[in-house]
Amino acid sequence: MNPPKLPPAFDEMSAGDEVRPPYAGLSRYLENHGQAVLEQKRREAEVLFRRIGVTFAVYSDGGDPERLIPFDVVPRILSRAEWDHLARGLEQRVRALNAFLQDVYNGGRILDAGLIPRALVLENEGYRQEMVGFTPPGGVWCAISGIDLVRTGADQFHVLEDNCRIPSGVSYMLENREAMLRLLPGLCGAHRVAPVSHYPEELLETLQALAPPGCQGTPTVVVLTPGPYNSAYYEHSFLADEMGVELVEGADLFVRDDTVFMRTTAGPRRVDVIYRRVDDEWIDPEVFRPDSALGVPGLLRAYRAGNVALANAPGAGVADDKAVYPYVPEMIRFYLDEEPILQNVQTFMCSRDDDRAHVLTNLDKLVVKLARGSGGYGMLVGPHATAEQREDFANRIRANPDDYIAQPTLALSTVPTLADGALAPRHVDLRPFVLFGREVRIVPGGLTRVALREGSLVVNSSQGGGTKDTWVLEDGPTQEIGPGGMTQSMGGMTQSLGGSGMMQSLPPMKPLSPPGSADGSGKPG
Repeated sequence: MNPPKLPPAFDEMSAGDEVRPPYAGLSRYLENHGQAVLEQKRREAEVLFRRIGVTFAVYSDGGDPERLIPFDVVPRILSRAEWDHLARGLEQRVRALNAFLQDVYNGGRILDAGLIPRALVLENEGYRQEMVGFTPPGGVWCAISGIDLVRTGADQFHVLEDNCRIPSGVSYMLENREAMLRLLPGLCGAHRVAPVSHYPEELLETLQALAPPGCQGTPTVVVLTPGPYNSAYYEHSFLADEMGVELVEGADLFVRDDTVFMRTTAGPRRVDVIYRRVDDEWIDPEVFRPDSALGVPGLLRAYRAGNVALANAPGAGVADDKAVYPYVPEMIRFYLDEEPILQNVQTFMCSRDDDRAHVLTNLDKLVVKLARGSGGYGMLVGPHATAEQREDFANRIRANPDDYIAQPTLALSTVPTLADGALAPRHVDLRPFVLFGREVRIVPGGLTRVALREGSLVVNSSQGGGTKDTWVLEDGPTQEIGPGGMTQSMGGMTQSLGGSGMMQSLPPMKPLSPPGSADGSGKPG
């Protein structure tokens, strides 16, 4: 029996025979320049990304430790009204997740109310007993969040996943924009695109806002990396370089008198805030894995003593567990007394008898995921799987039901993508990055990931996906580039800007250079 067909995917560029307003400028550009120009720019982007070291590592299955993430030069475009709706929903969600973490480590009111099963939280592998009774500096558990969104209609956005531990991919958002400005200045100049280049400054200010009360003067911030062999090392070095702070490994730090210091050529220097890109179990061998050479002995003592801030806080992973995800709408109602702005995807918990029976009966219609998986691994896309693959997953679910959740197979929206030299629709998702310090900050856009294989719904870079620049269009006059140069239109009036007007409309670009002192690799997880 053939698996059921998915409903038609929402086309973000076209509505029937009409081009949707955000894509009007792109449509005109394509008509004027054709696809050959885009193919040439794609090749130039590949050379550029290879030169500056924008790679990521895949070590499983004989993977390439220096693989380029394919970059598509056709942008994904959102209107300001669409983005403003998403931004309100993202802020609401991150505030609720932070309140949930503060609660479950300090009393557990939501557990007492019976809104979330107690065992699901307290026995979760992401829940850290070492954090019970502790409040991080500023009360912030998740300073940096990456919330994965999918679109299924003109006004239908869903949260697919919350990333509250160590979300990655923001360096690709920034490098994608730099590449577009360099390779396609005419297309960029014809649009009022909201900037993203200020993200590193926003990140630094957010981290500095978390400094403990005893901090004297400007807080000293460092980025803690596992080292150059980590798959996301490129991003670690990039962000440290962009923020103007030190990139350190565990051996570069030490704890004395419950205070963290960094080894420097001028002697020890106190560290106030650590943006750590090392997983919980590796950060302190005194508390977690004693065999860890990546962490700093005594780091948790200094943290609990209030002498250093960690972003994100250890134990934040319990909030982004896929088995906890279905309860986020209840968190929003419980902590904020609001209705969710962004909806979840319907989720079936294989640990429940009724849900498991439904999943086993409908594997040809569902996406099955590991409750604690990432990167697109351990996933079954039922409609695209073989009968043998579905039977294999059925046996896995029966053997370990707590390990799996399932969701309907959504027809993810499509955007035009350059594939094999021609434009074709490909499915996408979106990961905006939310910063939470004294306030919530969200740069307009995020990382759009695209499934480059025809019909594929898996956008993860480790599974063959690529990335796009994400544009949020500001309200205001539109500009168009034609044979006579640029024209600007507003309120029915058109003004010629000439050739120089196009260049004047572009934001200043800083030169592209290798981040940090070494090339590395990274991946949007």
